[in-house]
Amino acid sequence: MNRRLVFALLFVSASASAAPPSLEPLLNSIAERLAIADQVALSKWDSHKPVEDKKREQEVIASVVAQAPSYKLEPAAAGQFFSAQIEANKLVQYAHLSDWQFQGKAPDDPRPDLVKQIRPQLDQLQKRLLQQLADFSPQRTDPQCPQWLAEAVHEPLNEPMQQLAMIRATAELCIYKN
Repeated sequence: MNRRLVFALLFVSASASAAPPSLEPLLNSIAERLAIADQVALSKWDSHKPVEDKKREQEVIASVVAQAPSYKLEPAAAGQFFSAQIEANKLVQYAHLSDWQFQGKAPDDPRPDLVKQIRPQLDQLQKRLLQQLADFSPQRTDPQCPQWLAEAVHEPLNEPMQQLAMIRATAELCIYKN
């Protein structure tokens, strides 16, 4: 099932929890980024390249840190948020690769080019995520923030891997103030 659809449906049912309107688009974009992990995994399967790509990860984090001030975000906070996105994405890739090893083959889905098609898509999504993170930032310290996320990621329609990846991707989204 399309991850974006699941999260759009989820917020219709979870509206009673008074989650701020800025959370839904952020979670939908996180889910969209995780959906792209399927394509990245297929690319890695075909190329026999490892999931771990420290150089690319460092480039993404450096780009986010550099762009953060233009979105009125603390560079360290933006970097931490995107580190969580990368880790969640790798989790999905590792799960797919393991499943395909077990099955002896990957799905026959179309294979977009990692460098020419997938990465530009991720780069464009990065800008949207930065803006949505900035839009949600005032609510990150709200005491209800962990509850909003828990309701979102524990939606019954979520597949277990999707749920785990969303938990990882949103793990540092709420900021606890004592």
